[in-house]
Amino acid sequence: MGMMFPRESKCIIECLLFVSKEPLTLKTLSQIMELPEQDIKILLEELVTEYNTGGRGINIQLVANGYQMYTRPEYASYIEKLYKPQSSYGLSKAALETLAIIAYKQPITRAEIEAIRGVKVDSSLGTLIEKNLVKEVGRKEGPGRPMLFGTTPGFLRYFGLKDLSELPDPEEFVHSHGSSDETASGSEEPCIAPESGSPAGFSMQNEQGEG
Repeated sequence: MGMMFPRESKCIIECLLFVSKEPLTLKTLSQIMELPEQDIKILLEELVTEYNTGGRGINIQLVANGYQMYTRPEYASYIEKLYKPQSSYGLSKAALETLAIIAYKQPITRAEIEAIRGVKVDSSLGTLIEKNLVKEVGRKEGPGRPMLFGTTPGFLRYFGLKDLSELPDPEEFVHSHGSSDETASGSEEPCIAPESGSPAGFSMQNEQGEG
């Protein structure tokens, strides 16, 4: 394909980001548009600047080694009103605490998680696996060779993180994504709506049932 005008190329990238359920990497965009990755990167940087300085309600974030559209955190309250009936995206406090342990201690076994939390984590762990936030990553050497668990790329997308180095302090992680009226951390609490104000806001494709 011949070289397109920069404006047209940026429009195509914008369309692809809008319809994609997953973050798009430079390699994927390069293959689709038949342009060098360096050209794609330049166009993306221009798009990111336009979205971040143009007073829009949407921005483009680098998440899980790819680019994706997100709503701005400052408009989270309006999005929460729209999606309040659909709280299936949310996580209980018990699940959040289990997820935090896995995120910071991975790879980690079920028994090690339970030793830290002081309660059984079968339900929480099952929920996290079902939502594609956690997966089995291998087996630990030793008696019984217990299964090891770690986070998935879906975890990075869910919380708007570029990579694990962007994880906040563990207590801040649970506090910022949990509900202040939740108690009894060892119990399974009712699901809460996710914060559109995760670090990068709410993914444009979350409403289509991701994770």
